[in-house]
Amino acid sequence: MNVSPSLDRPPLVTVTPDGLYCPPGGFHIDPWRPVARALITHAHGDHARWGSQHYLGTRPSLGLLRKRLGPEANISTLDYGERQSLGEVTVSFHPAGHVLGSAQIRIEHRGEVWVVSGDYKRDPDPTCDPFEPVRCDTFITEATFGLPIYRWEDTPLIAEEVLRWWDGNRTLGRASVLFCYALGKAQRLLGELARLTDREVLVHGATHALVECYREAGVRMLPTRFVSEVEKGTSFAGTLILAPPSAAGSTWMRRFGEHETGFASGWMRVRGNRRRRGYDRGFVLSDHADWPSLLRTAKDTGASRILVTHGSSETLARYLRENRGLDAAPLSTPFEGETEE
Repeated sequence: MNVSPSLDRPPLVTVTPDGLYCPPGGFHIDPWRPVARALITHAHGDHARWGSQHYLGTRPSLGLLRKRLGPEANISTLDYGERQSLGEVTVSFHPAGHVLGSAQIRIEHRGEVWVVSGDYKRDPDPTCDPFEPVRCDTFITEATFGLPIYRWEDTPLIAEEVLRWWDGNRTLGRASVLFCYALGKAQRLLGELARLTDREVLVHGATHALVECYREAGVRMLPTRFVSEVEKGTSFAGTLILAPPSAAGSTWMRRFGEHETGFASGWMRVRGNRRRRGYDRGFVLSDHADWPSLLRTAKDTGASRILVTHGSSETLARYLRENRGLDAAPLSTPFEGETEE
């Protein structure tokens, strides 16, 4: 970078009761309450909240933001890499690889650069643009899975595992109900499975509209049908159904007859989580960076200061201080990481 972060300069991003705020730019990032101007990293509910006067996001995220924030929301967009002046700063959005349209936000002010990562992952995903490392002085990173135990396998291997489970249940005449987050995880599964099969998948109502947003953006996925469109009395044996975790144990599940349940999440890496949550199968698949990716990203940014939000923030910050010699510290926010969207 041209300028190292200076201790006598006020920070470009601060924590306020309304959320992360950039004083020289006059805007909030993923605010927790309604504000005048909100820059949004992605469309998950703990980052894109209703009620602000004006929103700025990425062009690929517009359909999802409109679905999340409503038809009356005042939303402007930028292409990835496109720059815009706000107050005294220049901002741009760069791919975060988390979900469709997700972005890191780069903020430049008088030669100093901060990057707010939002949520991100480094693994390939056929449904969104890949993560782009952005050089900066200060990097604000998530740490949802910021412990050494969290290490992901290659996603195609997980997709093959899901297909084998589905095939096994088809042979036994059972339905396969796979619980996964409605935004991001469901579409990623449909995209990965499209490389292996062309079968139709049934989806829960909470997932259906979001799948359509991805289709409108040109993302290739398996064909889907809304569960409620299936004629009454039809057997679900042999089908794969994608549903949000909130549907587990509800009366909605009764229609499927004999079935097995699975859950696709990074939390399935911890032995015992699947059993405690009552799922028959667990598939380790996350839309967040694992431990090696968090460390790799901190290095790739070239940042000398790392601020760590949510998850195991203290563990990651301490590791970066003690093993990388970086100025690293937790930054308290209410962002929830991998939640039941």
